[in-house]
Amino acid sequence: MKVPVAGETLGAGELARLRAGLALQMDHYGGGRLPFVCLQARGLVQHMAALEGPDAGRVVEVMDASGGYASACLGAGHPRMQEALREGLERTGYVTDELGSLERILLLEELFGPQGRWADRFPGNAYHASGRNSGSEGLELALRLVLESGFDRRRLVPKPERAERRTILAFEGAWHGWTQGLVSLLNRRHYRMGLPLPATEGPAGLDVQFLPFGEAAHLESFFAEHGRKLAAVFVEPIQGDAGILVPPVGYLRRLAALCREHEVLLVADEVLTFAKTGRFFGMTDEQGPIPTDITVIGKSLGMGVVSTSMVIARRELSVRSSGAVSTSDLRPLTSAVMRAGIQYIASEGLVERAGPLGEELRGRLRKDVVEVFPELFQEVRGLGYMNGIELTERSAGSLSKLRARLLEAGIFVEFMAGAGRRSRGLRYVFPAMRIAPPLIAGEADLQEMVARLQRGVRKFVEAGS
Repeated sequence: MKVPVAGETLGAGELARLRAGLALQMDHYGGGRLPFVCLQARGLVQHMAALEGPDAGRVVEVMDASGGYASACLGAGHPRMQEALREGLERTGYVTDELGSLERILLLEELFGPQGRWADRFPGNAYHASGRNSGSEGLELALRLVLESGFDRRRLVPKPERAERRTILAFEGAWHGWTQGLVSLLNRRHYRMGLPLPATEGPAGLDVQFLPFGEAAHLESFFAEHGRKLAAVFVEPIQGDAGILVPPVGYLRRLAALCREHEVLLVADEVLTFAKTGRFFGMTDEQGPIPTDITVIGKSLGMGVVSTSMVIARRELSVRSSGAVSTSDLRPLTSAVMRAGIQYIASEGLVERAGPLGEELRGRLRKDVVEVFPELFQEVRGLGYMNGIELTERSAGSLSKLRARLLEAGIFVEFMAGAGRRSRGLRYVFPAMRIAPPLIAGEADLQEMVARLQRGVRKFVEAGS
């Protein structure tokens, strides 16, 4: 199929083919999937065609301000990724984790070896790593590591000293994944009801408690009352699906200290925050790395080329023999893509520049979007290239229409559900527009994204939506 240039229109037969092809894919959005199709992409630009409405078939040039669920940190078709794929296919092979792989060893050595990029945070003599297909799978392994830490594998019974630690603390509005073990860590009825959840009683029971995120006083009182029963805490350094909620300064470091004091495992879900906050890891403050027992990274780790995640855990944490074998555990080609991508990001300083450029972006979003349309938007939140604009109650009810107008204006963004109703008298958090562009976006790109956002929102308002 020959792809028309922007401004041209697809033929009736081509349009019918695309509609029929889209219908073959399972719709996970309850009929709310966007009626657009991406025909081709390069860098930050995607050529899309509308499938419905008066402009059906017309090809538009769209700037990507989402990075494909914040995963394509180098945009589309990056030359370094093309090179990595070509070299990887030619020489790395396909051995599983049962055997060593030179490419896998080179990756892990470069990250965690004596002079490794991340050795200050995860020294190789204290941590080891494993790979998975996705963030959800990575968090499943993290949960498994937590549960195995309290289990005597020889006698197949709970360890006496950990027998009472059957509680996990998670946070309201969090998103850790949709797989079976992880839905118990979500406090949203929509994802939990009608599905089997872990038993809460007995020696293998698991009790999950929830707190509002970022509230230090509630954290202190919870640990004081329940610390001796806690097995682990699962936390996102910045809550993503909850609406890009950034905790107060000092909150994450205090959480880490409380976990240490009470011998509780701290699991950092950095699937979304990895390489997006102006640092490689969101579990960082002005004092440096914030210690964790398990960290899961993903999304940007695959550079938008492969879907992957990595679980980095203290060496004393492991799974019973053959209990976590995976076909996707740092396969050589995946390792080659990760290594080449991280090398490029580091050499170009893309993570570091996302700090000041992200601050500038939030200033523009506040001035040119929130303040211009106060009836639609409440506030801007974020860090680095991970940013959100919370909607008002009025605009939250018209998300699909708003998103369509933005696409017509040439900008693609995603929307987060928002934390919704929270406990302890905290205010309701409405959905948020997530602006998390690929790291290759420069200052001029960010300016153009904000301009297109403003045009799209104005179209939405003028249409009387």
